[in-house]
Amino acid sequence: MLLWPLLLLLTAAGVQSDWLSIDMPSYAYEGDEVVVKCSGERNNRISTLTYYKDGSPLATYHNLSSYTISNARPSDSGSYSCEAVRKFFFVYKTEKTRSVWLTVQDLFPPPTLTIRPIEGSSVTVSCDTWLPWNRSDTQLHYSFFRDDHTLISNGSSSEFQIPAIGKGDSGYYWCEVATTSHSVSKQGVPVSGVLLETQPQGGQALAGEPLVLVCSVAEGTGDIAFSWHREDTGEHLGRKRQRSQRAELEIPAVGESHMGRYYCTADNGHGLARSGALNVTVRAPASRPVLTLRVPGTRAVVGDVMELHCEAQRGSPPILYRFYYDDVFLGSRSATSGGGASFKLFLTAEHSRNYSCEADNGLGAQLSEAITLSVTEPPPKIRLINGPHRCEGLVQVEREGHWGTVCDDGWDMKDVAVVCRELGCGAAKHTPPGKLYPPLPEEDQPIFIQVALCNGTENTLAECEQVEMFDCEHSEDAGAVCEAFLPHFT
Repeated sequence: MLLWPLLLLLTAAGVQSDWLSIDMPSYAYEGDEVVVKCSGERNNRISTLTYYKDGSPLATYHNLSSYTISNARPSDSGSYSCEAVRKFFFVYKTEKTRSVWLTVQDLFPPPTLTIRPIEGSSVTVSCDTWLPWNRSDTQLHYSFFRDDHTLISNGSSSEFQIPAIGKGDSGYYWCEVATTSHSVSKQGVPVSGVLLETQPQGGQALAGEPLVLVCSVAEGTGDIAFSWHREDTGEHLGRKRQRSQRAELEIPAVGESHMGRYYCTADNGHGLARSGALNVTVRAPASRPVLTLRVPGTRAVVGDVMELHCEAQRGSPPILYRFYYDDVFLGSRSATSGGGASFKLFLTAEHSRNYSCEADNGLGAQLSEAITLSVTEPPPKIRLINGPHRCEGLVQVEREGHWGTVCDDGWDMKDVAVVCRELGCGAAKHTPPGKLYPPLPEEDQPIFIQVALCNGTENTLAECEQVEMFDCEHSEDAGAVCEAFLPHFT
């Protein structure tokens, strides 16, 4: 009865143990034969054996077999392991080995072709590469080509001479290096597909932040000399030589002076190649804006149109300006160039508040300091004097700082209704003559209006059609009676 729980316990899959082991080298050179061998304490009990590279299965065998990489390449580098399913009593158990890392190194780098003159008109063409110290006895063969023509095939020397170079020797030269068995063969490939990129991408840089110019080639072997340049200024920025198809040049902190067109070149001895030009733009975040409130007079008055002007002194356009009073959003305006933006507001008594603005160009919003605005009622343009309250009396109007009267010619309830509305009084009650409210004005006080032609819907007497005074005396001045709003106390 106790056997079955024991057997079930032993069927757990994927257990790593010392029962199964892996044997393989940790290092190899390209072209080598690499044998990966897995074995157990009792190999006859193995029913299936699977080899893995980087967690993916390579091959599965139904008996004890090794896995062979016949012609190793750098792409064969990776983590190797194996897994065996073995029979244990009446069940099958899965065992895994530890992982072993294999590094496949280049036997020799791609060759570099150099052409150097010697005495007279002779030149020497060299196909240069090198072997590691522990493989220095490997025999290499050299082949030289011009365009599609073979000049030397499988020679033992890395050089050949052109005794008397002439026009017929013009062309594109390249070479190939191979082992005797040709298990490893490499050509000196000229650079091509030169590309300039940036980090951040797209040539968009933030002022004060680093900008990395990345020069890469799609093809090209050997040591490559990379060089960076400014197209608009002709400036040479830097140079690096390395055995890589990609190199970087960093500008630690960019500013507006770094805006312009950039390109890079690459050369591995087979001819210089240039990238296309890339435009680099430097964006600066908006600075804290300054809010200015502009009204027609020296103070803000109900009925004025106020201009709110918001401007950030620094920042890359476009900049979006948002306007607020207290925490209420009023509106926004966008500025595609410098100078800020403005927003206009028709003032009422309720607009006595704190105002602020915000500048945002996508690199962080900045808020201005708040400005407190006090909106006052406009000075009266009309009044009723000498009556029992402010809503009854002789009608007077103001023009350019001077008060004058209105003639009662045609003066009717429509005209009084407009006066009552402008004064904030109640409904129009009567059209009494002005002489009922002594004392009469002095003779030198002007009479401004001969006839007021109101239709009763206007908000102010100034909005009504008017006939300028031509024949009237103060004994004919107009009066008005409106329903009075008395103060209410609680």
